Amino acid sequence: MKWNLPNLLTVLRLLAAPGLAVMFLYFTRPYADWFALILFLSAAITDWFDGYLARAWKQETKIGAMLDPIADKAMVVIALMILVGYSTEHWTPWLVLPATVILFREVFVSGLREYLGDVAGTLKVTKLAKWKTTAQMVAIAVLFSQGIFEHYAVMASFGMDAELVEQIIAGQVEDVNHLRLNVDGMYWAGQVGLWLLWIAATLTLITGYDYLRKAMPHLKES
Repeated sequence: MKWNLPNLLTVLRLLAAPGLAVMFLYFTRPYADWFALILFLSAAITDWFDGYLARAWKQETKIGAMLDPIADKAMVVIALMILVGYSTEHWTPWLVLPATVILFREVFVSGLREYLGDVAGTLKVTKLAKWKTTAQMVAIAVLFSQGIFEHYAVMASFGMDAELVEQIIAGQVEDVNHLRLNVDGMYWAGQVGLWLLWIAATLTLITGYDYLRKAMPHLKES
């Protein structure tokens, strides 16, 4: 493997993927959420950066082209497992379906690429597939932030009865602990994150079908 900067960034991103799970194993919330969010955002930024550098510096390699989608998939799969595992009963059903669609597509396409071998390299990645990856990354980052808002909302309401919490949220009582801000942040991060994840799942289905359609002539030949 040729150790240039783009390949190094890709390898670091791949190694960082299990770090998402480690954060929730060894750190309490919201520290785990913060660390996971920062790690995930850093990985998402380097995903764009390593590709840009590889093209700009003419350092594109076969190993880099192979590891890049693997690193992306590892980050997304592990992050989705964490989000589903730590979601509340209210959110879980709405998370499970798009997460299942995304996971199924990634496993299916990975298996298809394995079967096609060298032919898979001739099937060009569409712009829609790149938008799919971006939508997945943004949705997951927003959903991680929802967990952070949730923690601070719980802390801000600690020791309060339900009536006082409702009065603060309604603006009838002074909000000295920024409860309303965190409750609003928790709600909107959850709503926006879920909508983005469903959009990502839809794009995932479309791009998966497009890849299968392009692969069909080669599958028929074999």
